[in-house]
Amino acid sequence: MDDLERNGYSIIQSEKRFCFGMDAVLLSGFARVKKGEQVLDLGTGTGIIPILLEAKTQGKHFTGLEIQEESADMARRSVAFNRLEEKIEIVTGDIKDASTLFGASSFDVITTNPPYMIGQHGLQNADEAKTIARHEVLCTLEDIISQSAKLLKPKGRMYMVHRPFRLVEIFYLMHQYGIEPKRMKMVHPFLDKEPNMVLIEGLRGGNARLTVEKPLIVFREPGVYTEEITEIYGY
Repeated sequence: MDDLERNGYSIIQSEKRFCFGMDAVLLSGFARVKKGEQVLDLGTGTGIIPILLEAKTQGKHFTGLEIQEESADMARRSVAFNRLEEKIEIVTGDIKDASTLFGASSFDVITTNPPYMIGQHGLQNADEAKTIARHEVLCTLEDIISQSAKLLKPKGRMYMVHRPFRLVEIFYLMHQYGIEPKRMKMVHPFLDKEPNMVLIEGLRGGNARLTVEKPLIVFREPGVYTEEITEIYGY
């Protein structure tokens, strides 16, 4: 049980499975959810993004879709522990079937912290749960973007955290499926280091105009967060 330091909320996790990291927290700070909006988190894991967004925004309802039942069960127990059953629902299912599960044009906002690595690229973890979370074993980037295009209402927004080395592919697929990239923010571990994460907002049916926001720097010095990071975390 980990304290999220938001609204007194906690989250249930297991060290044997994939635990949430900074990327999920940064995505929850980057995503814009308006009052009364319906939100879907694709590949929600233990439900960290819906829980954080419920704490930070005035969204009406949040749904998390997760294919691994053990992770989904932990997410449901966290939702119940925080007494959020009326605001957050966790659904066990496959991202590739999402538009069938929920119906077309069902959500105002979609968030996703997807597997970063392509198939066999990079070191595979022997633990299957962690491999599924980190590698495109059960779904691909195209699956996520194509399903998002079906699930979003017209002018609905998609928010994603990913790795910069896949930016060309991300932009190509978003454009191909009618989700136009609108905002981008690079995340650098230190001021003098290359970015290791990128935050992207896309608009279904949007015009071709991209705003590149000032970069987010994580550490001022080793072990010391910048003010922007501490604000996102809510410390």
